Amino acid sequence: MPLDLEPLGPNRYVLRRQGPMRVDAVVYLNAALRQSFREETALQQLADAASLPGVVSRVVGMPDIHQGFGLPIGGVVATDADTGVVSAGAVGYDINCGVRLIRTNLARLEMNRERLQRIMRAVEDRIPAGVGKQSRHKELLPRLSEVLTGGAAYLVEEGYGVPEDVEATEEYGRVEGADLAAVSQEAVERAGQLATIGGGNHFVEIGYVEEVFDRSLAGAFGLEEGQVTVLVHSGSRGFGHQVCSDYAASMAGAAARYGIDLPSKGLAAAPIDSPIGQRYLGAMHCAINFAFANRQLMTHDIRRAFEEAMGSSWEALGMAVVYDVAHNIAKFERHFGRRVLVHRKGATRALPPGHPVNPRRYLHTGHPVLIPGSMGTASYVAVGQPGIEETFTSANHGAGRVLSRAAARRQVSREAFHESLGDVLTNVANYRAIVDEAPQAYKDIDAVVETLAEIGLTRKVARLRPLAVIKGEGD
Repeated sequence: MPLDLEPLGPNRYVLRRQGPMRVDAVVYLNAALRQSFREETALQQLADAASLPGVVSRVVGMPDIHQGFGLPIGGVVATDADTGVVSAGAVGYDINCGVRLIRTNLARLEMNRERLQRIMRAVEDRIPAGVGKQSRHKELLPRLSEVLTGGAAYLVEEGYGVPEDVEATEEYGRVEGADLAAVSQEAVERAGQLATIGGGNHFVEIGYVEEVFDRSLAGAFGLEEGQVTVLVHSGSRGFGHQVCSDYAASMAGAAARYGIDLPSKGLAAAPIDSPIGQRYLGAMHCAINFAFANRQLMTHDIRRAFEEAMGSSWEALGMAVVYDVAHNIAKFERHFGRRVLVHRKGATRALPPGHPVNPRRYLHTGHPVLIPGSMGTASYVAVGQPGIEETFTSANHGAGRVLSRAAARRQVSREAFHESLGDVLTNVANYRAIVDEAPQAYKDIDAVVETLAEIGLTRKVARLRPLAVIKGEGD
């Protein structure tokens, strides 16, 4: 069927319901992004998602939309909590991949090259980076069941953080309903990657606040210009990947039994109230908690690294968590007067001021929305605004790729790669190992963030700029 986007209003385009689609698809693009938009496969994936049983209102494509597995990255789909389906592919392989922002009371002017390198080495000594790397927190592996049910909240109770950390974490660092019996032995065997970065687009980034757009909100978040920050981007690692693999295969095999005509294998789904649907939710909640714990442990290790490199306690360095937000997740929420299961894949929740589900400390401001760019470009802190309910209170999670990893390896030369990074330090000596994450492989982060900000769905709070990035090899 023809996949033609029609203007729907400022920075909004609609793919009208047609064929097996049960609802429209709405994509958010500003003029610059619309002009360069070539995401036919991603549009088809949105159309497929709009064909799922029980889909509600519309499916949504964020400004960073690009092809994914089943649902595009930057896709949001909600299904009725009573009559709809849950799809493992619509959540994704890296369940609760997310971003955590840590502020400090250090100034950018204090971060010369030698000091940055000292901090980087101290972080690398504590946090393994790369595909398949194993945890250095061996003391926690015998307590895996507690980690999977307790998440970051359990680790704070055990001394790997402070209560303020979970106060600044989505869902307070733990979701209910984790079902250990729903997790395969293969997934358990991959849980040894706790407190690791992984490869691909995951990272630990030392940067600074380059510009503040809203001083009142920035003050509420503890941010000011020139301040050194740390961003952590990682998820549930091999554990979550295995959960998705297990249930995507099981749902594909069971679809016909439930009378579901799958639009694509990547959107394999089962009724929410079916045995397989309930098992997936239980296993997914384990992976969500694993990811919250992963970022909490890395926060603990990063604080220790700064203590070693700077010769001061992390408390004296002011290393508080600003927020931790997920962007590959499914949650039961209320939208348009009904209870739905919102699948956000490469999209982050963005609750507006006054929304009752906001964490207590951000009830009156709306919680921070963390939008990382590539390792050579800016990242943003934003907040949702009234009216963002039209996206199921969702915003984009990053810049979005324009080049596949293979294309980036072919097209980005050594010279272009290093020029795009400028003075940003990296921990990987061979550029070929991380060239697929070059800034040229991503959309313009400024245009992506402006798309929702221009129409008042989000508000920009601050822009961050990288100084040093720690990444792992592999994707």
